[in-house]
Amino acid sequence: AAPRPAHGCGSGALLGRFGVLLQALLALCAFSTLMLKRFKEPKAERRPWRIWFYDTSKQAIGALFIHFANVFLSDLTEEDPCSLYLINFILDATLGMLLIWLGVKVVSWIVQHKKYTYLVFGEYGDPPQAAAWIGQCILYLLIMVFEKTVISLVLLIPGWTKLQQILLGYIPSPQLELVLVMFVVPFIVNAIMFWVVDSLIMRKYKQKDTLDINGSTETPRARRTEESQVLLSPDMDYDQSESDQDISGLQGTSQKMKQPSYQVVI
Repeated sequence: AAPRPAHGCGSGALLGRFGVLLQALLALCAFSTLMLKRFKEPKAERRPWRIWFYDTSKQAIGALFIHFANVFLSDLTEEDPCSLYLINFILDATLGMLLIWLGVKVVSWIVQHKKYTYLVFGEYGDPPQAAAWIGQCILYLLIMVFEKTVISLVLLIPGWTKLQQILLGYIPSPQLELVLVMFVVPFIVNAIMFWVVDSLIMRKYKQKDTLDINGSTETPRARRTEESQVLLSPDMDYDQSESDQDISGLQGTSQKMKQPSYQVVI
């Protein structure tokens, strides 16, 4: 059994029986937020289950990679692994979130510039292709590797030991510290991160433009507006033609009335 220090969890506690149970519970609760997000989407924009699985599974792979990387890095030191895991997690949720957003934007721009259609995040073809999902998973995993590498370099900056003592040094119970580090804080932060990242990598809902007989495109909204204007004035063209004839007739009559009349007197 791993020795328990007076403060903080002992070495190997993150991979112990209680720690693994907390991690499984965390995964179940965190990914339930993605299912809740799907039901919160408007019905017209709601993704089919297969598309939803393709989108969320990329996050699952990336989150598992980050989680086990944090566990591995936390056990490399003889200091409190729980506080070191928490520091890793906080950096992933702040600076790491910015790096993920930047990575998604850069990769999306490169893919669109090279016209690799199936590597655009959220685009899987019609019908959806597993090959497109695999390619996007690889791209997203590369982004996560880049993010974790930068965070690991940031952790090499001296001074994090004092922050470790400040964060969890006041908690006397190792199990309570493990619950806070492996479940409570990650659940709250992961729920927010999953929601935001899912909005980044999902396919954006776009209205398809329609092509009229003249070859110009118009959106459904513009078409409805034009139709409503026609319905409000159904006899516009007919009345206009009749009014033009009436006006021309009146103008002709007035001109006749204005012409001077001459009488011949014998």
